[in-house]
Amino acid sequence: MIRVMLVDDHALVRMGFRMLLTNAQVDIVCEADSGEQACLEYPLVRPDVVVMDLSMPGMGGLEAVRRLLAQDPKARVLALSAHEDTAHPRRVLRAGALGYLAKRSAPDTLIAAVTAVARGERYVDAHTAQALTLAQIDGDASPAEILSEREFSVFIQLARGKSVAQIAESLSLAPSTVGTHLYHVKQKIGASNQSELTLIALRWGLIQA
Repeated sequence: MIRVMLVDDHALVRMGFRMLLTNAQVDIVCEADSGEQACLEYPLVRPDVVVMDLSMPGMGGLEAVRRLLAQDPKARVLALSAHEDTAHPRRVLRAGALGYLAKRSAPDTLIAAVTAVARGERYVDAHTAQALTLAQIDGDASPAEILSEREFSVFIQLARGKSVAQIAESLSLAPSTVGTHLYHVKQKIGASNQSELTLIALRWGLIQA
């Protein structure tokens, strides 16, 4: 039986996933409502697969994936997102997640994805895979593609209206370091203030209104 940790800040979403996976003979060994909790619980339960939502308060799913893999390079993560962009799957797959699944995928796709990742295989849902391929062919990259991994994490939180101090706390960075990242982000994507960062993120589907 595959042992799974569910990480999502919405209890109803976790309940739906738990019912779906339990019916498919998957054992839900742990649930977490934040990336921070997932990083604390992971070494205690050592699941076969971590199903990680990317859009959560605090450090968020992308940073949590990085930290889980720093703890355990063999950790198998399936990332989930409601975003309709190519930047999120690219980032989290580069960070080391084995799979990526859009939340609007058919329910049975989750079972297939969890099964594949448990076997150590890569899995990307068909719609996202096609979008990634077309973006590569067309050279259509969002502004976030030119940011470093850390800059992207800071950019997303800034776009959501977080302050430098809040970001520093959630990412365990010095405020001065976040300030430096903010300067580089604005320089690279041509934004002059936080409101413009939010507009750019919305335009490219990197955050939800």
